[in-house]
Amino acid sequence: MISEQPLPQPKLDVLVRGTGPALLLAHGAGGGIQANFGLVLDDLSRDHTVIGPHYPGAGGTPVATEPLHLDELADQLVASAVAAGHDSFAVLGESLGSAVAIRAATRHPDRVTALVLTAGFPIADPVLALAAQLIKILGRAGEWSAVARLACVSCLSPAQLAEISATDLDARVAQTQAGMPPGMVDHFDLVSRVDVRDDLARVSAPTLVVVPTGDRLVLPDNSRRLATGIPGARLVELPGAAHILDEADRATWLRLVREFLGAIPARSV
Repeated sequence: MISEQPLPQPKLDVLVRGTGPALLLAHGAGGGIQANFGLVLDDLSRDHTVIGPHYPGAGGTPVATEPLHLDELADQLVASAVAAGHDSFAVLGESLGSAVAIRAATRHPDRVTALVLTAGFPIADPVLALAAQLIKILGRAGEWSAVARLACVSCLSPAQLAEISATDLDARVAQTQAGMPPGMVDHFDLVSRVDVRDDLARVSAPTLVVVPTGDRLVLPDNSRRLATGIPGARLVELPGAAHILDEADRATWLRLVREFLGAIPARSV
């Protein structure tokens, strides 16, 4: 039986696909469900109900009129899953979404059956804090091309940056700029304020922490701190992988996630 903590009226734009046990997706700052999880949505929805809420200013969710707060965002994600007909679910968080997933697990422990945290962080370290500050400054000044260039430099791995041609990099920047959601500055403002360090020891759900070791935005040690702080967490590394996983690394991620979720006993109702 679910012990009920009051939930807000859900107000996020939500993608729902597939049938079966529920997977609640928590996307990253400046991203979205398709941007973060698009490579695996079809596969996951073959045997799961995939529930993907968009943060304010992403997808079809209007831009926020006030600063975002982690508690409210976590509650909204949980409310979206409950409104979709699922009382319990695993939560898959990417980057900022990892902090959202952790807060959801500590605020609603009877609903969250498992966590998968990819490229996550307990608090913004100096590298991430500086990137968030630059994105906010440039975004508020309307310098969106510069924001896109910073995002590309940060989200590609060292190996990718060493190999990419100037023409391909320009195309990548243009694609990144075109895909940036209206709420990007709000998302990175929240990144700069996140602190889930005190939540970690209170996470009771089985947890898989995935570390892209070539991540230049959320340095790998941030994910390792999550695994160290969460009781019983399992840590796996994706050697050389960037902050935004490419097709090959996402395929490895998918295999690891399926193995992890498949080994978790079903909860009795």
